[in-house]
Amino acid sequence: MKIHHLNCGTCCPAGGRLFDGTTDGATGRLVCHCLLVETEAGLVLVDTGYGTREIAHPLPRLSPAMVALCNPQFRTEETAIAQVRALGFDPADVRHIIITHLDFDHAGGLEDFPNAAIHVTAREREVADQRRGNVLVGTRRYRPAQWDGLENWRLYPFGGGEPWHGFDTVRDLDGLPPEILLVPLAGHTWGHTGVAIRQGDGDWLLHAGDAYFFRGEIGGTYHCPPGLRGYQALMEVDRAARLGNQARLRQLAAAHGDSVRIICAHDALEFDLLAAR
Repeated sequence: MKIHHLNCGTCCPAGGRLFDGTTDGATGRLVCHCLLVETEAGLVLVDTGYGTREIAHPLPRLSPAMVALCNPQFRTEETAIAQVRALGFDPADVRHIIITHLDFDHAGGLEDFPNAAIHVTAREREVADQRRGNVLVGTRRYRPAQWDGLENWRLYPFGGGEPWHGFDTVRDLDGLPPEILLVPLAGHTWGHTGVAIRQGDGDWLLHAGDAYFFRGEIGGTYHCPPGLRGYQALMEVDRAARLGNQARLRQLAAAHGDSVRIICAHDALEFDLLAAR
């Protein structure tokens, strides 16, 4: 399987290096790191970032509060559908979309691929439809207008499958090859998962979604810019679960870093390094 790394939404929150750890200036740079995977079952997207409808009419599809906080740049060329075309593919060949969670910056492009099967945990779909949680989670982050016209859903239990490196998994995803697994990583949302993909050389790529935001959180010595630490704490629904899963990801990186590459959704340097390859 060939994996393409796509940035499907640049955000420039106020704070510069307080948010991204590197940028000198008033605003930082975060990405929406998505994957496009070439498989025998067709093209598979992992998350979608912002879609064409957000670009055309950001409000009221998105919460004004989250737009002000995240400062997304709304670039047409960064939408998943534009990048699929730029790679020479037909968007109709995107047969499957795997969503780590249904936050507004991960699910905005779903409607650009109306015929694709959408794979997500049943728990995440349930809480997103009910808009459960605190004000930020329930009404600001979950935006049902991004998916309420879609019907081709594949919903899965939250774990219970054969373990993978000590993590629970969801295997045998409907219509997808066995080399793709869901890895439950609750905390940021209740139904949040990572997506593990076994590559042709036998090594694994684990897209951990928003289980962490900064590469230093799973490195040998913990480090995260204060702006991102505060943002994660503000958005979490289960602090113990979120921090516990971060600790387990650190252990995985330390024990199997030679065969498992771990990435998250928003670290710009992680994205730049992989996209350059």
